[in-house]
Parts: sequence; C-alpha cells; structure tokens
Amino acid sequence: MQKDPHDPKGLIREAYRIDGISSGECRTIFLDWALGVPDDLDTRDQVQGLLVQYADQPMDHPMTQTLLAALKDAPSPRRRGGRSARVDPTRS
Repeated sequence: MQKDPHDPKGLIREAYRIDGISSGECRTIFLDWALGVPDDLDTRDQVQGLLVQYADQPMDHPMTQTLLAALKDAPSPRRRGGRSARVDPTRS
C-alpha cells in the first residue's frame, strides 16, 4: 500500500472508518495528525487536500467537521488576567 502524501500515518483514513466516532475523538486524531505535518508543508494546504480526498464522506461526519474547522481563522487573542480581572469594576 502506497503512503498517502496528505495522511502518511493513515490517521484521518482510520477516523473515517470508525463507526460512531465522536467529535472529541476526531479532534484528538486531528491534533496527532497536525503534529506530524512536516515544517516545510503548509498545514492548511494539507487539510484542503484531505477534504478533497474525502469529499465523498458525509458533511456531518465529525472528522469532516473537524477538518472544516481547521480551515477557519483562529480568533484574535484577548488579554485575560491582570488587575482588571481581579478588581470588581462596580466597586470603588
């Protein structure tokens, strides 16, 4: 069997084969897959390739939803903590 250039370990392929797989399990599998993407490859391009490859899978499959979510831009980080997080603004 020839290695898939987008999924060399076959993690995504196996996720689609598991009956009743949950969204959480798909996110865990995706994280493992993403950590294995070589630095010289664009992860977004790899995800798009996987979506093309598995286009015949149902759109509501948890792995398809995970892959689609991976293409969304991450929200800008917001400052958390500091004095304003510890002090009640209604008190003087």
